[in-house]
Amino acid sequence: MNTRDKLQSIAINLWWSWSPEARSLFHRLNPEVFRTSGNNPQAALALAQDEVLNDPDFQDEVDTVYDEYMSYMDRDPEIADAPNISYFCMEYGIHESMSLYSGGLGVLAGDHSKAASDLGLPFTAIGLFLREGYFEQSFNANGWQQSTYPVLDPAKHPISLVTGRGGSDPLTVTVHIGTQPVHVRAWKLNLGHTDLYLLDTDFDANPEEFRPLTRRLYQGGDHQRIRQELILGVGGLRLLRALGVESDVYHANEGHCAFLMLELLRERLDAGDDLDAAEDWVRDKSVFTTHTPVMAGHDHFDPGLFSEAMAGFQDEIDLSHNQLLSYGRVDPDDPEETFTMTVLGLKLSRAANGVSKLNGHVARQQWEDLYPDRELDEVPIDAITNGVHLPTWTAGPARDFLEEHLDGDFTERQDPKVWDGLDDVSDDTLWDYRSSLRKRLIEFVEAHVQGQSLPMQPELDPEALTIGFARRFATYKRAPLIFRDRERARALFTDPDRPIQLIYAGKAHPQDDAGKEFIQRIYEISQLEDFKGKVIFLEGYDMEIGRMLTSGCDVWLNNPRRPKEASGTSGQKVAAHGGLNLSVLDGWWPEGYNGHNGWAIGPEPTGDYGEADPEVQDEQDAESLYTQLEEEVIPTFYDRNADGLPTEWISMMRDAMTGLTAPFSAKRMVIDYVEEMYRNDGS
Repeated sequence: MNTRDKLQSIAINLWWSWSPEARSLFHRLNPEVFRTSGNNPQAALALAQDEVLNDPDFQDEVDTVYDEYMSYMDRDPEIADAPNISYFCMEYGIHESMSLYSGGLGVLAGDHSKAASDLGLPFTAIGLFLREGYFEQSFNANGWQQSTYPVLDPAKHPISLVTGRGGSDPLTVTVHIGTQPVHVRAWKLNLGHTDLYLLDTDFDANPEEFRPLTRRLYQGGDHQRIRQELILGVGGLRLLRALGVESDVYHANEGHCAFLMLELLRERLDAGDDLDAAEDWVRDKSVFTTHTPVMAGHDHFDPGLFSEAMAGFQDEIDLSHNQLLSYGRVDPDDPEETFTMTVLGLKLSRAANGVSKLNGHVARQQWEDLYPDRELDEVPIDAITNGVHLPTWTAGPARDFLEEHLDGDFTERQDPKVWDGLDDVSDDTLWDYRSSLRKRLIEFVEAHVQGQSLPMQPELDPEALTIGFARRFATYKRAPLIFRDRERARALFTDPDRPIQLIYAGKAHPQDDAGKEFIQRIYEISQLEDFKGKVIFLEGYDMEIGRMLTSGCDVWLNNPRRPKEASGTSGQKVAAHGGLNLSVLDGWWPEGYNGHNGWAIGPEPTGDYGEADPEVQDEQDAESLYTQLEEEVIPTFYDRNADGLPTEWISMMRDAMTGLTAPFSAKRMVIDYVEEMYRNDGS
């Protein structure tokens, strides 16, 4: 194979998305095209510069990366006799060039699928082909978020239309929306060893009313949502059947996917099982993950809307209206109760979990009425704490540093002892590492803001304490909390001896005006004299910005209203880079925090999560945040020894890097899923 063919072979498998060496090759082919395409290898390869392709040194590097890719694809599975897994999720965060995600759920699903590939699991993923994605963010002159929807062109991405056995016509399955048959085709993405199939209704075989169903994520209200979820659950399972994919276990990641369990039930009834036997079979094959610690956040459908959307499916399954509704009701005899997708997932799965220990506890509280004969601690919802895919989220320079100083590949070996090698790294070497990543981030920020619609004039100091905050701008995440007391915040940002700087990024849902107001407020603050140049908002939050911020910031700020953070994974990404968390004890942080690897905001979790007064909680947490910054974070960063090193800070870095990275990796997480959820009775 020549150099171009090897590059093309790499480009059609998203393995490159977690190989910094591969991404670097495509960047060098045509830097401008690569950047403007959202770092898309196929775009860069299509317009590759001949002088680069013909450079012997470049060709040697391509050979090396290609050999690494082939070695990855040829290696044996790490887990013997793993069951065949089919994994359903509404969204997937794979790479910034494909906007198939809105936030944490999608990024988690992408990391889960990649780690499954690393482990060599027989793993098939199902989602939606969101060709208009979530949205592209820009701003008007007043700092108010605007939304546009560029269309993803499959011809320009490593995605292929799934065809039938003859290889020419698209493979399609049919799902009824109401009484109308809707045709569903699929596009395939290769994620290393993982096959990801994305369902699509946007083609000529469907009436115009149904074509937009798979275009956009989380928009259109309940009427659109239930239709999307029918396509995902019922259509996804029918696609697997048409493809001949064998599955030992079906994993519904969040309630959006739970209709797959009703489709499994229909299959068993068609096969001749009675209802009890069919339900038992479905439970034996199904597992369910819930991420939603707020009751209003679970998908609830009015009984009339449910019956309308499910009319055709009801005819196929031959169950009564009330029988179908009962699967999504806590009280099957209450005719007024809505149909809740989480209830469906819990009733028809053999195992269920939250995504952190705290989230599992909250989920048991939420759904204890489903199990009136059990004590709270016996409610059958366990917990597997989320983790991050280290090859995706560890910056290239960080990987180089860690591979030099650690005994073994930290991205491959699920062994915390690998990190003990940092004990032999000197303080000045570790501080140089942290400072180089901070400088790299600042250079990125200064370049990025040049193309923004939201004006920013960064005056960032590469030696100053740099704080990051990047996530969805849901109001419970309280992005402006640090500015609650404006004078106290001003004192922090105007101290010439101990300067701090804060970099934001994030999107508010297009219908969330309160979230948009939070962004606008931060923009207005960033333009005030005492904050200008030191408070920066990066437009167009995507996975690239996420990688840059989590690798470059000294402190990762996380201040949601407890217990509304199911897990959160952004704070897990900073550990490998020597970043420290400053976080409310919510989600994963109560499991990670040990008193010396970061800081806690607010009180310890109590286990009692009734409705707290948000105003009181905000006041208490803001006070705690200011106290931590004033008395702990800033002094620790600026307290230097005779050599100019912040020795206590470096000690905390070392603690975070050695103690948090491996336990909160996606590889650990997926191994836990195999052992605790996917295997059934030890099989």
